[in-house]
Amino acid sequence: MLKTTPLNETHRVMQAKMVDFGGWDMPLHYGSQLDEHHQVRRDAGMFDVSHMLVVDIRGENVRDFLRGLLANNVDKLTLTGKALYSCMLTPEGGVIDDLIVYFMTESWFRLVVNAGTADKDIAWITRQAGQSAPQLEITPRRDLAMIAVQGPNARSKVWATIPGTQAVTEFLKPFQSVVFESYFIARTGYTGEDGFEIILPADDAPAFWQKLHAAGVAPIGLGARDTLRLEAGMNLYGQDMDETTNPLESGLAWTVDLKSDRDFIGKFSLQQKPVRQKLTGLLLLDKGILRSHQKVIIKGGELSGQGEITSGGFSPTLNQSIALARVPVELAVGDEVSVLIRDRQLAARVVNYPFVRNGKALV
Repeated sequence: MLKTTPLNETHRVMQAKMVDFGGWDMPLHYGSQLDEHHQVRRDAGMFDVSHMLVVDIRGENVRDFLRGLLANNVDKLTLTGKALYSCMLTPEGGVIDDLIVYFMTESWFRLVVNAGTADKDIAWITRQAGQSAPQLEITPRRDLAMIAVQGPNARSKVWATIPGTQAVTEFLKPFQSVVFESYFIARTGYTGEDGFEIILPADDAPAFWQKLHAAGVAPIGLGARDTLRLEAGMNLYGQDMDETTNPLESGLAWTVDLKSDRDFIGKFSLQQKPVRQKLTGLLLLDKGILRSHQKVIIKGGELSGQGEITSGGFSPTLNQSIALARVPVELAVGDEVSVLIRDRQLAARVVNYPFVRNGKALV
């Protein structure tokens, strides 16, 4: 039996093509994945991300607990509603999950974790709290839904849908949030566009979705969500990183604080391991489609060897195939490599990512 979000029936009424996504019954598209992609880049679209899990941690010394649990430093969070992107690591430095943590009060922090790792995350957090902070209350919030509204016109359409929100959200900076009535509104997202991620009571989600639709926000499925996040150069757990890889080799060094004296789970292992690989962007020069697990062949001198594509696909904005790939650290932007696709070696160029941000091509 597949798990369902509070919007499952709404997706079916809108004639979405439903698929099994990691055990969840989720919309792949509502007719045209390509049109949905462009809708977000050019106007506004909404995503049901209620399969992701909100976890509230409350009690005394939550900050101290998170200092040791997360690779990024929660001491950066001093403003109410401020968010931080971080990895949660194994003692060996592998990535248990990538998540967002919000500071609400000194006795309340909110996490948003990935759907596929949610059970594992809760078990890990609970075990660590049992050892070092048994006073904490760890609450998975399956009573909540989450809807992301993304695109250049996303914020204005949310303001039109929820009267009174413009005054309290207009000056939010990226990675800031605010509580307004029953809505938790964060200026975050997974598309490379502006917008909000809105957490609200699960029972209210279908009516809110319909109000957004009436305001001109199009429903967007998982297909376009993946092409949008790939263009934005955003990691996908289980493809670009997992427990067998570390964040320093996954383009996530910026989410790891190794400078402070603070200790955290996995820090010692990261300090001991030399960084031999990195995540980089690839732009396919020949005709074809880049996909995960394809081998990247590097030729010439000491760099001869292989890398591997972690995420790949066709970019509707660039009209070209793009990928994220884990390659030797010595490989430089502008270098040409070959990608093995069905026994053919196709030419690709190493580029910086993101590929697209705020609707504009960057490569």
